[in-house]
Amino acid sequence: MVGSMETLTEIATIIARHVTKDGFQPTPIERVTLVRSSTVTMPMPNVFRPQLCLVAQGRKDVTLGDCVFRYAPGRYGVVTYDLPVTGQVIEATPEKPYLCLYLDFDPVMLSEMSSRVPPPPPDATSPPIGKTVSDASAGLLDAALRLLRLLDDPVALPVLALLAEQEILYRLLAGLDGARMRNITANQGRVAQVGRAIAWISKNFRERFSIERLAADVGMSPSSLHEHFRAVTAMTPLQFQKQLRLQDARSLMLAEHIDVMTAALRVGYESPTQFSREYRRHFGEPPARDIARLRASPGLAVTTFLKRYQGVTTAI
Repeated sequence: MVGSMETLTEIATIIARHVTKDGFQPTPIERVTLVRSSTVTMPMPNVFRPQLCLVAQGRKDVTLGDCVFRYAPGRYGVVTYDLPVTGQVIEATPEKPYLCLYLDFDPVMLSEMSSRVPPPPPDATSPPIGKTVSDASAGLLDAALRLLRLLDDPVALPVLALLAEQEILYRLLAGLDGARMRNITANQGRVAQVGRAIAWISKNFRERFSIERLAADVGMSPSSLHEHFRAVTAMTPLQFQKQLRLQDARSLMLAEHIDVMTAALRVGYESPTQFSREYRRHFGEPPARDIARLRASPGLAVTTFLKRYQGVTTAI
């Protein structure tokens, strides 16, 4: 336990040294992003893609549907699908900021590693939800630290970064999240069918769609799609679409300074009144007031939305 705490402290120290301002910091290590926030933040909706998030310092809550996941130092989250979530930093100060590491999963590397790691025994009690939060093992923390140390060793980085990333994937595949990790590259079974439905809605969320047609396209009955989709995302397909529409509209209003009606029509709403009603229910305030509040919030919140709008899917 003492060793793990020392490892976590060094991880936080390296992140703090390489991210001196609030926001997101890409690194020379491909697929690795570092994040810092010196203040608590408002709830910030975004879309998580398949990735690992390891918190080194501070705390945050992430909400998926009606599930709330709490991050704390030494806890990590695994996302296995593109999922609309709401994140909020709940513990951070200038003296002790929130610090975390993101590693986007490389499907090719993950697939190759999956073939070499024995699959875990089936667990009928473990739901296939597409996001989890767990306590990091000593092995996972050690691997993350070895990866981050390479930021201070640019000569070794091109040679050793891939090995450290592979070890992180091994630790995840061999641990409690092994079955879920394999879902990222699965191409058969119910989970793979739900994955195709998620991908279709994520790409076409501005368009109307029929549950019956979508279910047929992915090879499921409407009732089976509804049941398994909710098990993975904690939402129905229509709730999933609605969250993507509302998040997209919020990003558009913030980034392009467009009015409420224009944003509503652009994301697929036919009724601005319905849009405003659902927006207020989801975000807690009418669109115009919410955007004004967001613009007056700490820079990290604005950065989050602008990154999403510009196609960068790393999130708080």
